[in-house]
Amino acid sequence: MNMIWLCIIPAFSITLVICDKSIDTSHIRVFPAANKSIAGVLQATSLNHLNQPQYAFNASEARRLCLSLGVKIASKAQVKEALSRGLETCRFGWVDEHFAVIPRRKAVSYCGQNQTGLVTWRASVKHKFDVFCFNESDAATQLKDTTTDSPSSSRDSSRQTQSHSEAANTTRSLHSTSTSSSSHLPSSSSTPETMENEAEPARFTGSAQASSGGKAILITSACALLLIAIIVIAYIKIRRNRILTADMKPQEEFIQTEEWTCVKTISETKTDTQEDERIEVDDSES
Repeated sequence: MNMIWLCIIPAFSITLVICDKSIDTSHIRVFPAANKSIAGVLQATSLNHLNQPQYAFNASEARRLCLSLGVKIASKAQVKEALSRGLETCRFGWVDEHFAVIPRRKAVSYCGQNQTGLVTWRASVKHKFDVFCFNESDAATQLKDTTTDSPSSSRDSSRQTQSHSEAANTTRSLHSTSTSSSSHLPSSSSTPETMENEAEPARFTGSAQASSGGKAILITSACALLLIAIIVIAYIKIRRNRILTADMKPQEEFIQTEEWTCVKTISETKTDTQEDERIEVDDSES
């Protein structure tokens, strides 16, 4: 029985580890929106029970989240490329190099210490931030569209950028009326900025990725149970063979004892017969 438990415990441990790799994406929001990344880059943010953004992922959890969304974690260079194409946020996110960044196109007092460019924060890997993910297919499609863009589409893009700038100015005005304090770029011991993104991101639906993750968990669990069943059957067979072997040993000893007894009886009978014949011979001679 101990052998069965020794086999069951590792199997379930493996299943739990694999299950732990999948992250619930029902409370994840992506920016700019699902399937609308900039240069393939999007920012994933966790929402609390009040549907408000919160920093919720350490470095390893951030990497797993991107995998759960069917993409991979973005590198610093990829986020920088997206910044050059218009990506701008006001929340820190993990990148592949194990530090957090904020892409800033315009300097504001409450984001990135009034700096522009890719503002970095080399915090502990246990610190919690958002995460920047990278969608290779989106990046390839956008690169192809960029090379075939017409002048009219360029003008549309300029108008879209202008509208984003106006929305950003409106947000900054609202923020200025609500608070007079300015934030600074935090160090490793300070608290990250919690200002929400300037543009409201769309919630990530991710049903296909969640479904595939659930199937992977079910397949893994089924394989683990099948392995346990095989081990149990093998153990039962081994146990049965041991019992049969143990039962056969007394029988063999009994047979050997019976044979020895028969041989001894025959030997004694022969001896008695020879003695009787000897006595008869002696009697006849006398």
